[in-house]
Formats: sequence, structure tokens, C-alpha cells
Amino acid sequence: MRMNSTLGRVVVIAYALLFLSGTTAAASASHGRECDTPSIDRLQQWLASGEGVTEPATGSILVPARHGYTAKIKFLSNDWHVMVVWLGNEFEAQADLSGSRGFWMTYRAADDLYVQLRPASHWSGGDKWVTKIPSTRGRMVTRFFSFAPSRWTVLPELGAPAYPLAEALDDARGLVFVGKTPNDLEFRGLRVDGYRPSCVY
Repeated sequence: MRMNSTLGRVVVIAYALLFLSGTTAAASASHGRECDTPSIDRLQQWLASGEGVTEPATGSILVPARHGYTAKIKFLSNDWHVMVVWLGNEFEAQADLSGSRGFWMTYRAADDLYVQLRPASHWSGGDKWVTKIPSTRGRMVTRFFSFAPSRWTVLPELGAPAYPLAEALDDARGLVFVGKTPNDLEFRGLRVDGYRPSCVY
């Protein structure tokens, strides 16, 4: 009986150690999801481009938050403002999103704005495919934005692209957020279906 009891205790201890080991590994994996430098969903480059009157005017808009980082920017005038997220975490990088369904974004916005999908092959200029980012009236929400062609359009004021949306998805360099009205924006998440950014910095 004593032998069986001892064996039982050994089995219980072994299971306990296995459980703790698994928990530690899971915690380490969870912690390792972000990059060593500031990032949101492994996206490290959230930038005020200097186009339009914004706060901040240029540079990174990432700021420390309770559980990592958040991105904050204000559009301050009735003119076009531009904020950029580099999908590959550096300007020269690009991502093949041809097999992606779209992206989930956690954000708040006081007013409507748009996001452009800018390819490396046609980076410059405002004549890009866009999809509308609806106002949340200041509430933090998570929404899915599809890459289905029917969900993307053009802004006549900025011009129509001379290439199909599929081409932009093939060599996507960045998501560029544009708006022509004063706005108060915050981003806490941006996950692209089927794509995991590589940490660069």
C-alpha cells in the first residue's frame, strides 16, 4: 500500500511540474508576441508623416499604455492629414497580402477617415485604393475591414489609381490613414489576416 501511495504522489508531482512547465512556456510565448521595441501587434512603425497639421507633427505616434503600447494622433485642420503604418516595419519592405481576407483593427475615432492600401510599386501620390474607417464617436471598438474589391473605392479629389486592387495587395508596403477633418485617433490593435510582421528593430 505504501508503495502505491508513493507512486501516486510521484505521478501527481510529475503532472504538476508538467503543468507548470506548460504554463511558463505559454506565458513566455505570449510575452514574445510583440517586438523588443515599441509595437502594436508586431507593427513597429506608426508614423505622423508631416503632411497636414497633426499632433504630433512628425515621427512615431506610439506611446506607453497599461498593457504595452497604443498609437495616438490628432488631425487639427480642415485639410488632408496623413498617418502611416509600414507593414514590414521598414520602408523598403513589402508584404504579399494576396491571400489575406482583410484586417482587424481596434481603434477610436471622433470622425470618419479613410485608409489607403499603398503598394511599393505605386507608393507616392494620393491616387490610391481606399476603404472608409467609420467614426466610433470616441468609443474604442474592434472592427474587421475586408480586402474584397467591392469594399474598396477611390476618392475623386485624390485621383483614381491606374492599377487594380489585386496589384496593391501583391506588394503592400503600408496602410496610410488619411482624413480631411479634425479628428482624435487612437489605435490599440491591427492584425492582418494571414500575415505576421517580422520585428526589425
